[in-house]
This record gives sequence, structure tokens and C-alpha cells, in this order.
Amino acid sequence: MAVWQLQPYEFLLCSPPCPLPNSSPSLLKKKISSFYSSSSNLSLLSSSSISSPNLRTFRSYGSAAALFVQMGAYRGGANTFAVVGLASKPTHGRVYTVVVVNCTFPIVPNADNAGGRLFLYAYYTHSPRRYEKFVGLEEAPNSFSESRFHPPFNYEYLYCGSSLYGNLSASRIREWIAYHAHFFGPSSHFVFHDAGGVSAEDITAQAEYDGYYYNQFLVVNDCLHHFRHAANWTFFFDVDEYMYLPDGRTLEAVLAQLSNYTQFTIEQNPMSSSLCLKEPSNHYNREWGFEKLVFRNSITGLRRDRKYAIQAKNSFATGVHMSENVVGPTTHKTESMIRYYHYHNSINVLSEPCQVFVQMPKRDDSTWHDNIPYLYDDNMKRLAAKIKRFEDQTIGDLRDK
Repeated sequence: MAVWQLQPYEFLLCSPPCPLPNSSPSLLKKKISSFYSSSSNLSLLSSSSISSPNLRTFRSYGSAAALFVQMGAYRGGANTFAVVGLASKPTHGRVYTVVVVNCTFPIVPNADNAGGRLFLYAYYTHSPRRYEKFVGLEEAPNSFSESRFHPPFNYEYLYCGSSLYGNLSASRIREWIAYHAHFFGPSSHFVFHDAGGVSAEDITAQAEYDGYYYNQFLVVNDCLHHFRHAANWTFFFDVDEYMYLPDGRTLEAVLAQLSNYTQFTIEQNPMSSSLCLKEPSNHYNREWGFEKLVFRNSITGLRRDRKYAIQAKNSFATGVHMSENVVGPTTHKTESMIRYYHYHNSINVLSEPCQVFVQMPKRDDSTWHDNIPYLYDDNMKRLAAKIKRFEDQTIGDLRDK
């Protein structure tokens, strides 16, 4: 409710009426002198009460941003904890930035398994006088088990997905899941994050807090710490990207070669998401996305985004393309061992992805489209039949459902 109050202005008016300019000068001078000698009139005429029509005032109400927004808190070891959340930074573009608070104690908290609480202090300024104190994590009695922080872990491989949002193609998501369930095998676990596009771990509340790209950095860091000791290797990439092992390699053999590294990055094969091969059978509408999108961008000399895998137990924080907070070495020389095919934006196309059809090019000849040269690449296409058989054997035939 708003209340508009009219102030009494009678005291500003002369009584009897103010003299006209041709009135007695002495009388006018007396009136003016009498008016300015009143302290109450002086306060009412101050700049804080009567302002120019061109003077703009700014009044703040409420809070512009939360001091700290917690997403998760996890025990990362016998004496370490991680609290993952957003901290406000109102002077730097986006309102929130990701903060991972790592707490390490000289002793083992809750060693007697009686339970306990981890408190976090968030300060408004450098001064210690004003702060917020809240419970970051509470452990119930008999819930602490140090053995879960050591191998063997529950899984060999874990997938941490970024924020999924918008209208997504159910067909492309299904194909991606089938492919990578086969790629990683039975000792794997997948974590998806629903930012408003799928049914998965629901993080739609993140939209209330203005962070980078649906709070993608927040999501991957929460996943890292939530499942830090769930698997030997944790992979970070998107659902329009497909892992690929060249020359018939196996994932076990590749990771055995990379076992001395905490982290390795993976080079990209960028694919067209609309260019398809014109074939006499014309059955492209029955083919899977990675089966019919067979033209690879062949521009060289560009720095393209890489994705990565990490031994999560040796990482304190992470990013979208790699972690810079790890214990142990990182390698980028993996292109002969593992790569990924990237079908950019293909999961947001609900209709048929094939929009442009071209003839089969001669060997090593480029096909030009939108001023970009493409090479025919059927590495993924040749895997499609195997993946479809795997899906049929695992969950039944869905092609007619």
C-alpha cells in the first residue's frame, strides 16, 4: 500500500497576502527578514526537502544480492570438507561467482562418530565485525566411514554433466545415453543436471541467481565434490559430444597409459550438425544423429575447446574445459589415444537435423558449405549398428515405440 501525504504549506504564504512589487520596500524587506530568521523555515527549504525537477534521487530497498548461496557441502576425506556455492560480486558484471570453500583440519572431526556440524562464516567486508554464520554440513551419528575415501570405489567411470536447459531432442539424448553406456560399460554412473530441459537432478532453482551460462561452473564443481570418491575417473563433457577411441583402442588400455596423470584433456573433432550425405536409399530419417552427420570441419590451426577426465580425488575445484586446482600432472597429448566428436547445438533441433544433402566426395576432397571446408568422416557411423544392438539387448527395441 502506498500513502501520499500532502504537506501543509500555509506557513510559506504571507498573511496578509504578500505585497506586490510596487509595495513598500521596507515592508517587503521586513517580511523577508522575518521569514529567514525562522529555523523551521530554513530546514524546510534545505536541499534535502525541496529539490530541483532535474535532480534525480536514488533510494535502495531490500537486498540486491545474497551474500552466499550454498548448493552443496561434502566431506572430501577424513579431515577435509568442501562447501560449494555462489558469492555475490555486484561490481563485476554477473552478480554471482562460484566459490568452493575447502576446509582442512589438523585432526579428524567426528572421529568418534557421535555426529557434528560444520559451521561456515561469510563476511560482508574485510572487517570481522559483520558476518553470517550458518551450518554448512551436519553429520548424523554413525554416518562417518573413512573407508569410502579409499579404493576400491563403487565405479570405474563417472560422468558429470553440465546444465541441461531448453527444448531438447529426446532422440538425440537417447542416442547419446546408449552410445556412452556402451562406451563406459557396466561399471559407470551418469549424473545429469536439469536446468529446465529434462527430468534429472533438478537444479532449476539456480535460475534465481545470475551466474555464468546457467551456473555451469557451479554445477560441475558440485558434481566433482559430491562424487569425488565414487569412481576412479570422472569425465566432463556435454551431451552433444561423443567420446571416441581411434584405431580400435579400448578405454581400459588408454587409461592404463594415462594412470600416472591426475588429468588429461581431449581434443575435438567438430562436426556439421546439418550437412548429410545424399544416398539412393533415402532412409536418413531412420538413422541416428551421429550415424548420418558425417562431415567434419577440416579447418586447421584453430584452438578448439577441449574436454577432460580427472582423478577426482586429487582435485579441489574444476572448470568446464579442465581443472587448474589439482595435485599431480596434467597431459594434453592424447589425440592419438582418445578424441571427441562435437555435434554443436544438435540436441536443440527437434526436427530432422539433415538440412543440406551433398554427393559422396572423392577421397580426401573437401565439401564446402557456408564457406567452411568439410571432410567425409564415417568413424562414428561405422559404430552405429553395434550401439543399436547393444541398446536392443539392454532395454529392448525402442525403434517402433
